[in-house]
Amino acid sequence: MLLSATPPPGPRPAQEVRLREEAARHRGLTPPSTHPLASITWLGPAASNPALAYRTTGDRAHLEESRRWIEAAVRLPHWGRAHMPDHDLDAGWLLHHLSLAYRWIGDELPDGVRALLRYKLLLQGRRMYEFAVASEGRWWSSSYWQNHNWICYAGLATAGYVLGKEEWTERAKDNLGRVLDLMPPDGSHAEGVVYWRYGVPFLAIHLDLLQEAEGIDWWGRGGFLSSTFRYRLHQTAPGFAFNVDHGDCHDRRSGHSAGLYYRLAAQYGIAEAQWMGDLASGELLWREASESGVRPGILPEAYLEYLWYDPAVRASRPTETHAFFPDLGLLAARTSWDDDATLVSFKASPGGGHTAWEASAKHRAELGWETLTQGHHHPDSGSFVLVSQGEFLAVDEGYSNRKRAAHHNLLLVDGQGYADEDRYHVYEGIPFERQAGQRDVLADAEGGWAHATAEIAPMYDPALGVRRLDRTLVFTPSGRLVLLDLAEAEAEREWTFLLQTDRPAEPGPDGSALIRSEAATALLQRFAPADASVRCEVTEVEANPTSSTPELRLTRTLHTLRATAPRSAEGLFLTALTPGGTPGGEQVTCSEGHGVTFTDSRETVLLSPVGRRIRTESVDADAAAVLLGPAGAPYVVACTRLEIDGRVVLDVPEPYTGKAG
Repeated sequence: MLLSATPPPGPRPAQEVRLREEAARHRGLTPPSTHPLASITWLGPAASNPALAYRTTGDRAHLEESRRWIEAAVRLPHWGRAHMPDHDLDAGWLLHHLSLAYRWIGDELPDGVRALLRYKLLLQGRRMYEFAVASEGRWWSSSYWQNHNWICYAGLATAGYVLGKEEWTERAKDNLGRVLDLMPPDGSHAEGVVYWRYGVPFLAIHLDLLQEAEGIDWWGRGGFLSSTFRYRLHQTAPGFAFNVDHGDCHDRRSGHSAGLYYRLAAQYGIAEAQWMGDLASGELLWREASESGVRPGILPEAYLEYLWYDPAVRASRPTETHAFFPDLGLLAARTSWDDDATLVSFKASPGGGHTAWEASAKHRAELGWETLTQGHHHPDSGSFVLVSQGEFLAVDEGYSNRKRAAHHNLLLVDGQGYADEDRYHVYEGIPFERQAGQRDVLADAEGGWAHATAEIAPMYDPALGVRRLDRTLVFTPSGRLVLLDLAEAEAEREWTFLLQTDRPAEPGPDGSALIRSEAATALLQRFAPADASVRCEVTEVEANPTSSTPELRLTRTLHTLRATAPRSAEGLFLTALTPGGTPGGEQVTCSEGHGVTFTDSRETVLLSPVGRRIRTESVDADAAAVLLGPAGAPYVVACTRLEIDGRVVLDVPEPYTGKAG
């Protein structure tokens, strides 16, 4: 598709309009005569989109526009200025786009321009190739799980196929095979949604090039590409315009790639991806383009939308409401796909996810290579994001350079977050055993319940002697949230519960707090401990999201509610969050376990994640959780026996999770 500029058969009127508009978008700009300090990645698509528009329309105005930007780019002595000139993202982007332009319209360019473009591509490709060889085992050359690797090798591969440089394409192909074999088969991505939309399209680009140039079909290799749309889908906020911002996210708007949606839809027959592509390139396009903090952004992907859109694929609005991605320990659940629905996203895993953490440790031991770069990963295992009524209510900090657990919805021990934090590469060099994870996961879309317990004790400084810090999160069918935090330490510690919001929480007379964001609200209730001290404070998070533009700074202001329990060797927080404000929940009297009931929705959550014994007036269970709704059978987690009002509902030899009865 890409090399031959040949899309799937069939009409594509919307994509044709997008391509023509994008081809003409820069006509009023003067190309730079010297390299600006900022990134020049955008120069590539400024040339390739009009080149493709000329191929499809024959309009010579597009040819001349492409030539303008080609000449500007090839006369720059280096591609990239502020960070790793010729060896990083600027060079990768330009190699890809200008190589395609050379392939598509090279014969139409004046001899001098064509020769200069070919020379420049050979020069920059050689520089990139030699750097990749020389830096093997360090930085992006062998960083298999991140966007710099994918973009730079895709750029090298494009130039290699266009110029006939087999050593470039073979090295890039070898890397691509490793990446596909090492990426998690559940499709999740630890760098977060923003870097998913920035980097994953280049994996698809490379696969497209490989298939067309060599007849090699690796689209099914490893399973990541076939599953990754589902990950992106479940990190979409209600209303589809915004993203859940785990990991480094410049903002909540950056996240859509219509071109990638179309390619995944065409390759795997994903109707929901086709629908999302239509939405992203239509209704959401211009707000995404104007409000996104990521550049070049969504507009330059017009060439991909045109070439990757397959009109034969039907489009269908998403319906699946619950999902769990085991590699990243990511649980996502929502009440529906309506704009005002409630969504929670809850994660806990080792740095980079289980696959990357384990494989990179093997690379370190056997090869002496550092293959996992954790710059975009956060100390956020056990944290969650809550969206409801069209607004973010429990929030993440987005992008940060000095990453801290205190910027997330987590817990502090003696005022401390995770060990070795407060730096950019927050997981770099830490012991292999320092891993978080999820257990006892229930993600049942039919019943509407979601449950998981995050184990995060290993993430704290060993000197604190934290033996247990387990956070259990339950999402009810109506969108209520129950949190149970259980902590144990070798000595008395001060335990602090954190909740991050966009606006200051409003304390109530009963110890509750009302969270507001525009017209949306949620009621926070603290059932335990009764004697916690509570205060709200402002937390400022600053970041430079791109080394190629060193003067750029992003600042996000969080409002942090802190509930601190008196010093104790054991800590316990039982908390409920009710979207819409009141009425909230009530604590259930339990002789064993802990419970919250919501009388208006007739939902009851009973928990015992450690002891696995629940005893109330009406429920007798050996289980981690019993979840009761207004109708139908109860749901249980890790349950061997359940008795309700004297009637045995479940009695099995092995722990069972799911619908009981």
